[in-house]
Parts: sequence; structure tokens; C-alpha cells
Amino acid sequence: MAALLGKTEAACRQLVHRAAERVKQERPRFEVPKAAHRRLLAQFLQAARSGQRGDMQALLADDVQLVGDGGGKVQSFGKILQGAYRIANLYWALWRRLPEQVVYRMASINGEPGLLRYVDGQLESAQAFVTDGERIVAIYVVRNPDKLAGIAPLS
Repeated sequence: MAALLGKTEAACRQLVHRAAERVKQERPRFEVPKAAHRRLLAQFLQAARSGQRGDMQALLADDVQLVGDGGGKVQSFGKILQGAYRIANLYWALWRRLPEQVVYRMASINGEPGLLRYVDGQLESAQAFVTDGERIVAIYVVRNPDKLAGIAPLS
């Protein structure tokens, strides 16, 4: 198969792995209009800024997943977190613990609307959100400082 596709065997294994994951998710892949994506993310941002746990939870799909990447350099989740209640509580707990120190900014992450989160003025994470157009279905949180190095500081 690799020769036929003009790819390495490792690249083909990765293609098969990704396809299997998408089939398991049972979610159709389609393009969500950027305006709808931004609107949903803006609602989530407002709820996160104000500690509105119920509003955050309502914007998350019941089976939403959060994947963290600390790159082995900073603390992150070792496994995928799942569930609207659990993930809304995570954002709410940070707001409750550090209400004045946490600042969110909208940003374009990999060409899609996302959030940058600053704690005490320092960039803590870049967060990419996947949506079905109505609710958030996945959140990818990058905390690896090597990957965050090129992002401008909070102004």
C-alpha cells in the first residue's frame, strides 16, 4: 500500500490509525462555518471568564474530550478527559482558584478559532476547539513551552 500511495509505511500506518479513530468517534466530518465556530467559542469564553459552570457545560457535547500536551516539560493530563460536567468543572475550578490571574484571548490556532490562556500574565496554554456547529466536541490544550514559544506575550 505504501508504494502505491507514494508514502512511507509509517505514514500509511498513521493514516490507518487516524481513520480508525474517526470511525470510532462516529461523528461526521464537515466544515463548520468560521462565524458559527467563533460565536460558540465566544460564548464559552464569556462563561469561562465569569465562572459560569452551567453555561460552560451547556456549550459542551456530553461526550466532549479534552486532550492535553505538556510535552513532558510541564504538567498536563496523562490521559484524555471526557465529559461535559468534568471539563466544565476543570475550567470553573481554575476560575474559582485564580479569578483575577486568568486571562483568555481569542486567537487563530491552526487556522481555526481558539483561545490563549494567560495566568499571571504568562502564556499558560493554547487551546484549539472542535465543534459540530452547535456544541464543542473536543478541546486540544497545548502547554508545551517549546510549542508556545512563538506566541506573542499578553499586551
